[in-house]
Amino acid sequence: MNLDPVWLSRVQFALTVGYHYLFPPLTIGLGLLLVLMEGMYMRTKDLQYEAMAKFWTHIFALIFAMGVATGIVMEFQFGTNWASYSRFVGDVFGAALAAEGIFAFFLESGFLAVLVFGWDRVSPRMHFFATIMVALGSIFSAIWIIVANSWQQTPAGYHIVEAGRIYRAELTDFYEAVLNPSTLDRLIHTLIGAFILGGFFVMSVSAYYLLKNRHELFARRSIKIALPFVTIFSIAQLISGHSNARMVGFHQPAKLAAFEGHYRSEPGGASLHLFGVVDEEQQTVKYGLAIPGLLSFLMYENWDHPVMALDDPAIVPGGVRPGETLRDYWPPVQFVFQAYHLMVALGMLFIALTVFSCILWWRGTLFQHRWLLWVFVFAVIGPVISNQAGWAATEVGRQPWIVWGMLRTSDGVSPTLTGADVLTSIIVFGLIYLLLLFVWLYVMNHKIKAGPQSPEELAAEAAQRGFVAVATQRIDHKSSMTEAKQEPPQK
Repeated sequence: MNLDPVWLSRVQFALTVGYHYLFPPLTIGLGLLLVLMEGMYMRTKDLQYEAMAKFWTHIFALIFAMGVATGIVMEFQFGTNWASYSRFVGDVFGAALAAEGIFAFFLESGFLAVLVFGWDRVSPRMHFFATIMVALGSIFSAIWIIVANSWQQTPAGYHIVEAGRIYRAELTDFYEAVLNPSTLDRLIHTLIGAFILGGFFVMSVSAYYLLKNRHELFARRSIKIALPFVTIFSIAQLISGHSNARMVGFHQPAKLAAFEGHYRSEPGGASLHLFGVVDEEQQTVKYGLAIPGLLSFLMYENWDHPVMALDDPAIVPGGVRPGETLRDYWPPVQFVFQAYHLMVALGMLFIALTVFSCILWWRGTLFQHRWLLWVFVFAVIGPVISNQAGWAATEVGRQPWIVWGMLRTSDGVSPTLTGADVLTSIIVFGLIYLLLLFVWLYVMNHKIKAGPQSPEELAAEAAQRGFVAVATQRIDHKSSMTEAKQEPPQK
């Protein structure tokens, strides 16, 4: 049995990063919604908004904890499985990851305790400030991770240093590396995807409460905040996705060609496939529906403009190396094509669902359709899949490069790594992750079933806190008076 350490390392990385990426988008999306909910409470002093903010804060904390736990593995495997890659990009990645730790992780961690435990211990304004800082921290974390990943896709602000047989990229311009050609498009696209997931998550839990006839006011208000939130960002994602695809076409033409199964350069415009099945042997897309010239129009606003295809040698950065063929530089087209089109199809469904729901809301019948509430309950699965599919298309689509045009994936693994080592770690990680997922789902299910506090409970707690505070003040005052009486008179 041939255990290829390169292939197994890629499988392990896909497992760990895919599992980890279930949680950061939720914290990013939910963090912004927490700011909106607590902001509404600050403005109206309505205890129902306080109940919403408190409940979703507890859910946020559970998700954040899982994100931290699963993210630790990512850093270690760069050294264990991808030592050659880490050596090559260390100078560039080190700067981005250091910035992420300083500006993002400490910001999140420092204010998280105030967010979760500070409701009755700090002033409302201070708590709201902590909520904003945690939300910003999660976004800052995404910024620096996207910067590091985007540099792999479109490197900039570096030069290559040779030390004997070892080559490495050395940072020459920090700002040029940060603002490389793909950073902004990919950052916006990723953040919007996270906001969509956070909104659908709130709608899912809230719809569950409505179906069970529990916490109805809480659930209705949560949906009324989350639905326009998701609608706006779903439409914005369409615009962002278009901009992102154009960027890919200009800077990574092989990836865009794989997205669309565009094998052959032909005169005239390139077709855009709505769906289909890629035949990699025949180099064509079967059983699909294509719109002639639409890919050319979306790329160049010209129906007849040629789009670089996979058979064009210009798709290879630096040209085809001696002894290799053009096909050696193609990604697995079928996988990339399907992942990309799955992401796009789900994005269009999000727009249709949210716009339709907003129309029902405008008509006053949004909460009268039980079938729609059931759709909301399960709709949260859609953004999870679309986020995973988008990243899969992005990462697999740049193969065979781990750093575009400079370092191949096969050259990035640790030289002493064996297939048996990687297979063992995959099994161990898989079992640990299953256990973590079971525990997380159990705790999350318990929290959701328990539900939020009612405004009456919050009011009673506030009254009790006020009574305790007054009683404490009286006790302190009485103690001070007693001590004053017991003091001997001054001579």
